[in-house]
Amino acid sequence: MKNLLLGFILIPLVTIHAQYTIPFEKSNGKQTATYSQTIHFYKTLAAEFPTISIFEIGHTDSGHPLHVVVFNPENDQKNLKTQKYQKNDKNLLLINNGIHPGEPDGIDATMLLFRDFAENKIPAPKNTIIATIPIYNIGGALNRNSTSRTNQNGPEEYGFRGNARNYDLNRDFIKNDTKNARAFAEIFHWLNPDLFIDNHVSNGADYQYVLTHLFTQHDKLGGGLGNYLHTSFMPQLEDSLQQKSCDMTPYVNVFNQMPEKGFAQFMDSPRYASGYTTLFNTLGLTAETHMLKPYKQRVEGTYQLMKSFIKIADADASTIKNLRKNAVEKYKVGSYYPISWEVDSSKTSTLKFKGYEGKMVPSTITGADRLKYFRDKPFIKDVTYYNHFKATDSVTIPAAYIVPKGYWNIIELLKLNDIEFSEFSKDTTITAEVYHTKNFETVKNPFEGHYLHFKTEVRKSTENVSVKEGDILVKTQQPGVRYLLETLEPSAPDSFFNWNFFDAILQQKEGFSPYVWEDMAENFLNENPEIKKEFERKKMSDPAFMNNWYAQLDWIHKQSPYYEKSHLRYPIVRVGG
Repeated sequence: MKNLLLGFILIPLVTIHAQYTIPFEKSNGKQTATYSQTIHFYKTLAAEFPTISIFEIGHTDSGHPLHVVVFNPENDQKNLKTQKYQKNDKNLLLINNGIHPGEPDGIDATMLLFRDFAENKIPAPKNTIIATIPIYNIGGALNRNSTSRTNQNGPEEYGFRGNARNYDLNRDFIKNDTKNARAFAEIFHWLNPDLFIDNHVSNGADYQYVLTHLFTQHDKLGGGLGNYLHTSFMPQLEDSLQQKSCDMTPYVNVFNQMPEKGFAQFMDSPRYASGYTTLFNTLGLTAETHMLKPYKQRVEGTYQLMKSFIKIADADASTIKNLRKNAVEKYKVGSYYPISWEVDSSKTSTLKFKGYEGKMVPSTITGADRLKYFRDKPFIKDVTYYNHFKATDSVTIPAAYIVPKGYWNIIELLKLNDIEFSEFSKDTTITAEVYHTKNFETVKNPFEGHYLHFKTEVRKSTENVSVKEGDILVKTQQPGVRYLLETLEPSAPDSFFNWNFFDAILQQKEGFSPYVWEDMAENFLNENPEIKKEFERKKMSDPAFMNNWYAQLDWIHKQSPYYEKSHLRYPIVRVGG
């Protein structure tokens, strides 16, 4: 404490402690802090303790700035935002709270954690700086209610899942539709966290656990980092919490079915928080408390999880630092990078799962069978857990990508994500690999403001490409190599292509008038006998084509010089590799 005289310890301590008592404690675990209460708490804490700093960074769709609070016992940057946060050879853990403000467990638990660190109630880590975004979805936090979380057991009031523009922010880390996501990227690359926790509440099945963990998928993380996360960090965390009588299990990835039938690990693609942070080789954990447990238990469990996480991270700090440093070396030009995954059913684990007996019983409402759990019948059973994935598609890593300057929206996102690039100083021609869209499917209903593409297939060719002055060259051999591959390769699940950034190339801009093209097409076929032979073969082998005169004219047009080169041509090209 600051300027605390020994003879007056009792009275100031009572006053100061009351100053930092949060609504969760005052209500005996029934209430969560509002947005204004949360920010006031951290500002008051920062004013009192030199180990705490608070920063405003970026804006959100709500109109309010995003805050970052840092606990650093060797803090020499108080109220100072340098270009990069100076970690002074320490690791840094970033804790994100309130991405879904109806799941506020982490908001309160982190307030308690920072207070207890500041007041030396728990020992400060020696090798790890702790940072937090107190409430990420401010717009959702301001939209408080008591009913939108239908399945959840408290608190009395909470925020809403959608942000100020009704976006689910845990789907926005690649597309960056919201100011929140753009501010997060700025914060993330300023801090360069070595570890990341995103605090949530789950809602899939009923079971005995208060805590479940969703580590970023270790095969996808890959290499030494993935192996360490799977074989060392995760078991240490589970063991630590078990010793505290606070058992946890992997995230129960089921919906309306009984977990004892077995379940697979959740695959966190880059649209999600831990999937995004993985692209920069940050060890990520999504903490999921169980919605049906009392709020007090959930917050206390989240607090204990973070304490254990920090203790392990601090003890293994040098290992984590070296693994992150070496991780980028894996992604060399010409090597293969997996972009699509599926469960590897040949490799499984067995969980000693603590659940409740469940069975299908007739519904008194619909008459159909419904799932019902019986909490008076707890069990411990062996449950098959599918926690290995295998790649189903991969690409070779090019030396560089070329992005035309007209795609300024892509260039802005590259800048936002700390990607280095250079501009061409003059017009030139380069031999490059070019993609043409071959097949894709599109969701039928809007998803987070987009009609998302999937199952995208491309055809690759090598061409002499005209590059204009001001186009940019993005070399892959940099810390953001994985971000580049996941966003610029069209077939990657969360690519910019699949998020509709290039839908303009899917629409043909120029066509033909049949009465004009008929004569031109006849001349074209006569001047190109090989194309004419192919045309006749196609008519003979394809009855639908044979009976569709417009399709025939269109096919000929697409073989001719009159067909626009930009249609279905992916504008970002690959160089080298």
